[in-house]
Amino acid sequence: MEGLANAPAWTALLLGLAALSVGVGALRQPDTWQVMVREIVASPTLQFLSGMLEMMVGAAVYFLNPWLPDDILACVMKALGGLMMIEALVILGFCDIYSQFWVKCLTHMHRGWSIFTTLVGAVLVVAGMMSFH
Repeated sequence: MEGLANAPAWTALLLGLAALSVGVGALRQPDTWQVMVREIVASPTLQFLSGMLEMMVGAAVYFLNPWLPDDILACVMKALGGLMMIEALVILGFCDIYSQFWVKCLTHMHRGWSIFTTLVGAVLVVAGMMSFH
């Protein structure tokens, strides 16, 4: 387990950097997320690939992070990995219904989601950087 001692820090840092980049990109190009969701809705292949990719990333995050009640970051990352796997199953089984929720949500609250994603990314980056030992 010693080799995985920094797993929560690394997963928080890497997911945080990804979320931060995605959020900034969405703020720079406001229609990006709506276009992506519409493309996924239109393509069963993209639905499958999106679901499977999120399942693999979520599983990696979930299984790399131990549930240690004394380590809040590890618990948060494990929970985030579990939520990602649940969302992946929803995408794989109910993409037509689930994607309509996101199309409507992104149409009305695009800037809010972009700012939220950027902030979550920044928090994860800081938490990850502070947790290295």
